[in-house]
Amino acid sequence: MKPEDINQVLEKHRQWLLDHTQGTRADLHGVNLSGAYLRGANLREADLHGVNLRGADLHGVNLSGADLGWANLGWANLGGADLGEADLRGADLHGVNLSGANLHGVNLRESEDQMPY
Repeated sequence: MKPEDINQVLEKHRQWLLDHTQGTRADLHGVNLSGAYLRGANLREADLHGVNLRGADLHGVNLSGADLGWANLGWANLGGADLGEADLRGADLHGVNLSGANLHGVNLRESEDQMPY
């Protein structure tokens, strides 16, 4: 996905968060965003199920209530991120940086610190 496409998704999601009758909820289900720079983005309640965020910079991102089930977060930087109430079931967390992240109420069932290769 191109950076301008990501920016468009983020803008529509911002509008949706302000007023659910405007914009659209971010749906990045299964998208390859490995290595993406999303520092400080607001992806609260976004659909990121199965997304590939391996090595992405997500420092300070708001992912509260987001669906990150079965996402690849290996080696991603989630330092200072808000993951409150996020669903990380089955997510790959190998090498992820969670320093200072809010993990209150996160669902980590079946999450792995390594993917079985």
